[in-house]
Amino acid sequence: MSDTPTNLSGSIVYLPHGGGPLPLLGDPQHAGLVAFLRELGAGLAPPSAIVVISAHWEARRPTLTGAAAPALIYDYYGFPPEAYHVEYAVPGEPRLAARLAEMLEAGGLQAEVDGQRGFDHGLFVPLKLMYPDAGIPCVQLSLVNGLDPAVHLAIGRALSNLRRENLLVLGSGLSFHSLPAFFSRDPEAGEKSEAFGEWLIETCAGDALTPAEREQRLLAWADAPHARFCHPREEHLIPLHVCFGMAAAETPVARVIYDERLMGQRVCGLLW
Repeated sequence: MSDTPTNLSGSIVYLPHGGGPLPLLGDPQHAGLVAFLRELGAGLAPPSAIVVISAHWEARRPTLTGAAAPALIYDYYGFPPEAYHVEYAVPGEPRLAARLAEMLEAGGLQAEVDGQRGFDHGLFVPLKLMYPDAGIPCVQLSLVNGLDPAVHLAIGRALSNLRRENLLVLGSGLSFHSLPAFFSRDPEAGEKSEAFGEWLIETCAGDALTPAEREQRLLAWADAPHARFCHPREEHLIPLHVCFGMAAAETPVARVIYDERLMGQRVCGLLW
């Protein structure tokens, strides 16, 4: 794990949320991730609110949770009963959701606010570890059907002024997400995750690329080494594109804050 950030406000983080509820169930393969998330919450300056772009919500257009007290959505299957009784009574922030929708509209993107939708595990799993007292209001932002990288970079650009506020933005996904590979004993799976992880870190955190070159690589992410092996479907990568779009104008180079093996595969976390 790289150095945990300290006293940073207006931060944008792309982080791994792990395998379903396993980080909350004491799974030994998630011990390093659990420690990282706890340290991350302690190391960041307390935000006034948190905006989470979760890999587990896709909609026809960018959509925000607008409920004052969203319920939890246990959107995973086949886990022990306690996984379906996790509690995280964090409040929503309807006024922030409405303002973000206005920012998206001003950026040329049609947006919606959903007053009924709850928070999925892309939000409550990492935040229960980062901020266990559930005292910081949250808004969740969907991905857009089709998972077009250009659309998600544009979403980030439309929200880039959030950098000037005391908000924490989390892109909640996994930089490697192939379920068969997580359970494979094939050594080539680990080698492929290493190669893709190296490409991703070079793209976002290396110092040899211009902002335009970084953006072009993210637009063409499927050309990266073993990209479709690591992401047969890219919903766990695309939150990174929103984060980059938000950060690129002011902070084009990310910091690597997590770089470990998770369930045998290389996984990273980035901060702008």
